[in-house]
Amino acid sequence: MSSDSAKPENAQRITISLPDALFHQFEELMEERGFQNRSQAISEVLSQHIADYYSLKGNRMMAGTITLFYDHKRPGLKQQIADIQHENIRHVISSLHVLLENSNTMEVILVQGPAKRLRQIANQLLACKGVLAGRLNLSRTLLPPIQTQMEEPPPATPPEGQ
Repeated sequence: MSSDSAKPENAQRITISLPDALFHQFEELMEERGFQNRSQAISEVLSQHIADYYSLKGNRMMAGTITLFYDHKRPGLKQQIADIQHENIRHVISSLHVLLENSNTMEVILVQGPAKRLRQIANQLLACKGVLAGRLNLSRTLLPPIQTQMEEPPPATPPEGQ
């Protein structure tokens, strides 16, 4: 582990004991993921576990993605997915539509809002007939505010040469 002089001022030092098998799996994970030290690896694993916990808890604000895989030839499916996104416009930030092989599509939808509401949106999308697979991934880190209701639009700039 790193020395005290290298640890961030707001970090806390802890000591843990692990069963041998878990320790070896952790060391393998560290190597495969390229973590520079155990502290970095443990922080990453704990952060993900805490995000998962809060995502189950309910109304904590979270950001994340809903990833869908579906057959875009299924009649009405693209419209149904778009309708669900429009119904949840306050929580749907953006989406990326990727064409895959054989009439399959991957759609990645960027979302932010209360974890419980994001899970409901994901479940609604995953329940659409023709969606082959999908997953909701959440993070405690939020997007910066994109706009506020009180924000004035920027003044229009005339085209160059006028």
